[in-house]
Amino acid sequence: MKADKSSLNIIQNWMKHNLMFPRDTSTAEVDGLLLASKRLSAEQRLGVYQRSYYLRILKCMREQFPALCYALGDELFNDFARDYLQCYPSESYTLYALGTRFPDYLQQTRPDKDLAEQEQWIDFMLDLATYELDLFLMFDAPGHEDKAYATITTADDDLQLQSCFKLGCYDFPVAGYYHDVKDDRAPEFPAAKKSMIAMVRNNYRTHTFALKHTHYILLKAMSEGHSVSQALATVADKTGIPLTSIIQSWHHPQGIRQRWIIEGYFGVKQ
Repeated sequence: MKADKSSLNIIQNWMKHNLMFPRDTSTAEVDGLLLASKRLSAEQRLGVYQRSYYLRILKCMREQFPALCYALGDELFNDFARDYLQCYPSESYTLYALGTRFPDYLQQTRPDKDLAEQEQWIDFMLDLATYELDLFLMFDAPGHEDKAYATITTADDDLQLQSCFKLGCYDFPVAGYYHDVKDDRAPEFPAAKKSMIAMVRNNYRTHTFALKHTHYILLKAMSEGHSVSQALATVADKTGIPLTSIIQSWHHPQGIRQRWIIEGYFGVKQ
């Protein structure tokens, strides 16, 4: 006898909901849909799957946000992640997008959001979560690997930022903290300090570079579609540095133009 498809769909949706939202589990419903075993009740058997589901999901969250997990500690991180997953459960066959709303969720639910003076440690956690998400998304972002990269001889008019490039501006030195965690250096809570970062993926490897303020302005202008000459003029306008000095520095043999080309910041306009 063939199973009733509508009944099967109902049971599947019920199972999915109870895995994602174990607090909604009704003992009566469980007993009506699942069988007990010799050792476990129907509710206990469902509990095995519920715990396994969340253990797997929380493991993925810790892998996406390892530095934040270190900073908060496993227990507190898991508490935040569980609450987040109750609001934004996984809706895809892949867990890649699992944490994409996590920084926004932490901002929306920060415990000091209604206080006149907010806690610096929470600001740092938000910055760190944002940085880790930015970095994580670079791994599978559309890349530049099959396209032409600029060379030292490429004319300025032909330079453009490569496909897999991202700028980040943070209130804390999150990149250094992140790499210290990854290298098992046990970093301490850092003091607030403006931090500007370029993220570049070359040959399927992501690299991060600390930027000076003037360099950030230049790259920001180029990321908004400006040419090199326009971006250099923007730096002069925003900093008050003479444009002639900026152009001279840009074209210096050991300057940022050559260094950024070597590090793979630029592709070539088609």
